[in-house]
Amino acid sequence: MATGYAELLRARHAVRLLVGTLVGRLPNATAALIIVLFTRAEGGSYTLAGVLSAVYGLATAVGQPLLGRLVDLYGQPRVMFPAALLSALGMALFAWAGIGTVAVAVAAVLVAGVATPPLEGGLRALWPGVLNGPEKVHRAYALDAVAQEVMFAVGPLLVTLCVAFWDEAAALLIINAFGLAGALSVVVSPPSRKWRSAPREAHWLGALRSAGLLALLGAFFFVGLALGGIAVAAVSYADDHGEALISSYLLSALGFGALVGGVVYGARHWPGAPERRLRWLVLALALGYLPLVLVPGVVAMTALAGLAGVFLAPALACAFVVVDRHAPAGTVTEAFSWLVTTFGVGAAAGTAVVGPVIERGGSPAGFAVVGAGGVAALLVLLLTGRALSVDAAASRTAPVTGLAAGPGHAQEPVTAAENDRNGAADPGFRTGRQA
Repeated sequence: MATGYAELLRARHAVRLLVGTLVGRLPNATAALIIVLFTRAEGGSYTLAGVLSAVYGLATAVGQPLLGRLVDLYGQPRVMFPAALLSALGMALFAWAGIGTVAVAVAAVLVAGVATPPLEGGLRALWPGVLNGPEKVHRAYALDAVAQEVMFAVGPLLVTLCVAFWDEAAALLIINAFGLAGALSVVVSPPSRKWRSAPREAHWLGALRSAGLLALLGAFFFVGLALGGIAVAAVSYADDHGEALISSYLLSALGFGALVGGVVYGARHWPGAPERRLRWLVLALALGYLPLVLVPGVVAMTALAGLAGVFLAPALACAFVVVDRHAPAGTVTEAFSWLVTTFGVGAAAGTAVVGPVIERGGSPAGFAVVGAGGVAALLVLLLTGRALSVDAAASRTAPVTGLAAGPGHAQEPVTAAENDRNGAADPGFRTGRQA
């Protein structure tokens, strides 16, 4: 297992791109927390803090696919770094102006959210050109999903340390300076500068004209809803047991389960079509969520939370592969960004829905919504099986010319690697054009 990941990380530019992307995404990963902390430190109410966080979240949801489309059209450096700079300036304005003028604060977080660069989708578009062969790319997707769990654990800790040593305004500036540096590290790298999107058909729907991608987005909206619901239901469960820290036990167990599941999943080769494998993974994910409604004692509940997380990272990693197979030619960054956006919107919806449900039916009702989200995701995949069929991702071959990743690749006929803008010969990874 360790050997496979070590081999992946030894690939030229792999560590730089992974670390740079994670650091570049720190502002987005910590935004909800840091906006609330800063607003409260400035004397604002929780209502205002919630509104500002919601504005940022909605702005990010809108901005990610739009910027992803621009990346596909104009390349990563010309879009990613200016966007990261504008986003950092928006947060700097928020830190400088505070909440004295609410309109300015809203405008600042709005700009910061809309301009958040689509580094996550950009990294997944780069992997096929950096790594040699589909198995390594699939492993990189799994490692990416695992690294997200680490980032979402480490990010809040960094914010807490910055607040402890300085203050909330300094935390805003420092985290966004890190984010800007991470984005810069990615876009000046040779793979990012060399990457070019495949020719695309002009269409206002862009990536969304793919029926397979729409099916996947529908499913992962409900996966996001389940995950967002768990966060609220865990707090309610902790209140029921009179100890606030219990919620952190549950969420930590969930994250640890996802980390273990992602590492194990990425360590081996999985035969067969990823579309079929994704259905089995989402089935396992839903089965992991359902027992949470039993709300047993703390030890058993923590174990169930860990079990519920095991199939999350594998499902995400497999979804990345399916996105790659179903995104129309020339829309890969946009397609990945839509997955990020849909997942985030689903999580926000889960947070909003579970609260009122818990007030009426208590913690078991909240966890019932979580289980229902997992089941709904599975139903979407089952009902849209035709759109996600292997035939919908039928392969074709094409010669690679001019942009080969290395000597001897220039005239090799390979399966068209639509997501490998560097022209690396990765037979069988990317299948033909959809839509």
